[in-house]
Amino acid sequence: MPFTRPELIDLRDAAYADIERIPGADARLAFGNLNVLAHIVAGAVDGLYGYLDWQSRQLLPDTADAEVLDRHASIWSVTRRPAEPASGDVTVSGAIGTVVPAGTLFVRTDGQQFASTVEVVLAGATAAVNVQAAVAGVLSNTAAGSAMTLVSPVPGLASAATVAAGGLVNGSDVETDAALRARLLKRVQSPPDGGSMTDYEQWALEVPGVTRAWVYPLELGPGTVTVRFVRDGDVSLIPDAGEVAAVQSYIDALRPVTSALTVVAPVASPINFQIQLTPGSAAVKAAVESELRDLIKREAAPGKTLLVSHIREAISIAVGEEDHVLIAPAANVVNAVGQIATFGGIVWS
Repeated sequence: MPFTRPELIDLRDAAYADIERIPGADARLAFGNLNVLAHIVAGAVDGLYGYLDWQSRQLLPDTADAEVLDRHASIWSVTRRPAEPASGDVTVSGAIGTVVPAGTLFVRTDGQQFASTVEVVLAGATAAVNVQAAVAGVLSNTAAGSAMTLVSPVPGLASAATVAAGGLVNGSDVETDAALRARLLKRVQSPPDGGSMTDYEQWALEVPGVTRAWVYPLELGPGTVTVRFVRDGDVSLIPDAGEVAAVQSYIDALRPVTSALTVVAPVASPINFQIQLTPGSAAVKAAVESELRDLIKREAAPGKTLLVSHIREAISIAVGEEDHVLIAPAANVVNAVGQIATFGGIVWS
């Protein structure tokens, strides 16, 4: 039989009843000493029940709060992935021989700062300076071509700089409670098994920024393992070459030496929807788009078919939707090996 926490008013009434066991006592008399005592006792006991209720949620990792969840995870050697700062090159210009000291600060137009990691001497009119974000997080990722400005002047160096090709990448936020909880439960339910599929998946998910991973044994022949992954928190969920290399390096340090590991990025296969929607208000359209994005995130995987019936269902459950006609796609979305369905856009008919 499940335990039901008593309500405060029930605790008060129980205190009334206990006090009134004393002959002649009337605990219900407003502003009487016994009435005040009953309220004090009820309040104190309610606080104890509240603490026990909180403690009961901390006993198991699937309901524990953040601080206790971290402790549960540490017992199983699962660590919350920290936030990571974006890094990459910016292109500077100036006089030949100009020295750009390590720690030189550049600022993005929104105020985000980046510090150079090494000293650079200009051998020509321009040079690439490696920088790293001062504040970690996915918002530190910066597209190639973005403008940067020196925070403090450097003699011989132009104040304006530009993010080089490849952008500033690999920035990621601290792992959420939901993601850490999911990894911990998978670790408990699927313990290490000498290089099984679940081992490779868990190793990939331990890399900061990686949110989903898939493992394909024997895809490239006997003794091979292929791992694909995405980074849902980034501007593009498809990882770049540097992010692929980081996962490859991390798993290489853990995998059995007998396996040949290949980590690759999945190939995006955008789905372009065409929908006739009733009602066609902006709010309903936004709700439909949100549901479709959620569906793709939940069900898309490299080489996996996305069912058109699930697409119709996602549209139907959107808040405010009364009726719709799904014009495109008209059938199941089939993806080749290595391709993953992504959200392309919606044309409203």
